[in-house]
Amino acid sequence: MLKVIAVIIAAGIVLAVAALLVFVYVVQNVEQPDYTLVRQDGDFELRDYPKLTVAEVRRRGDRKEALGAGFGPLARYIFAKERSGDKIAMTAPVIQQSDAATPSAASAAGAGAGEWSVGFIMPKDAVAAGLPAPANAEVRLTELPPRRVAAVRFSGRTTDAHTAAQRKRLLDWVAAQGLGAGSEPIYAYYNDPLTPGPLRRNEILLVVTDHQPDTAE
Repeated sequence: MLKVIAVIIAAGIVLAVAALLVFVYVVQNVEQPDYTLVRQDGDFELRDYPKLTVAEVRRRGDRKEALGAGFGPLARYIFAKERSGDKIAMTAPVIQQSDAATPSAASAAGAGAGEWSVGFIMPKDAVAAGLPAPANAEVRLTELPPRRVAAVRFSGRTTDAHTAAQRKRLLDWVAAQGLGAGSEPIYAYYNDPLTPGPLRRNEILLVVTDHQPDTAE
């Protein structure tokens, strides 16, 4: 009996190590957007991103519902399921942002039902070669301009409570740097749903402006 238990424990350890190696391989071999690091403060960063091209769809619902509903059409686009031509390499992260009309730090507190954009960042080589037109009218190719972004990195599952706490931390840090919020928060998901919580990489990003808004106005 003890030998059986020892074998089971050993097999579990082997599987855990294998899962970790697969995680490291996947993360290191999936293209991520380049950026220039302007400032780092623990798990906060200030970054300058170049122009990026994103394939995106818009969905209604709460944050998780919209993310799940948006993933399918984007996956079918990059894997050439609804169009002719070659496949496009998967990148990380998958990004999600509220489509609220007016950027507002206050609106960052909620992740409830509403309009959301869900996007895949397109690989540099695919953009340079010319991206195929989506066959599905819901998928749009959008060009994001160069921008300065504040980011907070965290692990764990992206529950509403966890992301709300991280949004608040990011907003507080941005204010402490003398900067203002210039966009709705952007949620960045780097891992597939099967990745264990402690190994997950999540980020919340915020386009920033040079000055905080005048609250007296």
